[in-house]
Amino acid sequence: MNKLFLTAVCMVCLTAHAQTNYPEPEPMRAGMSEFWTPQPAIITPGDIQTNSAPSDAITLFDGKDLSAWENATDKSPAQWTVNKNKTLTVNKQAGDIQTKQTFENFQLHIEWCIPVNIAGESQGRGNSGVYLQGKYEVQILDSYKNATYANGQAGSIYKQSKPLANAMRKPGEWNVYDIIYSAPLFKEDGTYRIPPCVTVIHNGVVVQNHTSILGTTEYIGFPRVEKHGAGPIVLQAHGDPSAPISFRNIWIREL
Repeated sequence: MNKLFLTAVCMVCLTAHAQTNYPEPEPMRAGMSEFWTPQPAIITPGDIQTNSAPSDAITLFDGKDLSAWENATDKSPAQWTVNKNKTLTVNKQAGDIQTKQTFENFQLHIEWCIPVNIAGESQGRGNSGVYLQGKYEVQILDSYKNATYANGQAGSIYKQSKPLANAMRKPGEWNVYDIIYSAPLFKEDGTYRIPPCVTVIHNGVVVQNHTSILGTTEYIGFPRVEKHGAGPIVLQAHGDPSAPISFRNIWIREL
């Protein structure tokens, strides 16, 4: 008798629950998926005629001096040559230079030119590099009609990732790198939780598309993972015998 009674009660409860009329979801309106705050910061873009930097950029070289730079070995004053035409020429005897300020995530703009009278071949022709956080090299090289190993030409992550295309301009013309870089995050044991990642646009052509960097870019050997924090931008004074290259209009935006 008790079992029959309980069964009947349960059936009544389930029937009542099934017959409950809940309200229908409110019809979707356009405003339900919109948010108005916070608004993005207002930034004045660079002037396309004068090739100026955006208003929030940190100027690293605008043709005036090397006050933002130092020797990468001993942090003495940078000794590369600032020219009257507001360009900067590598001094190979003085060694690499680096920014005094350190960075993590950023957008970097840098322009570079191979001299018209360049000679040599493969890696011995217009060789330099820009190091992100002082550890990860985006190769600079005269790759205009100059064969070399694929992961060592202009636009490569040196000895790791070849560029998706060869977008090189001929010697005497200015090349442009726009580099978007995300710094790595590390586990307690010093390995990558999230590896460094870079997108490189060379003369308007994407040559590295959200590329994961495997570790330091070694000339001999394979990448090494080194736990680190913020680091400088380094420009390389490569020891190849060819004529030195020049730079201009270098700026960075922290992200």
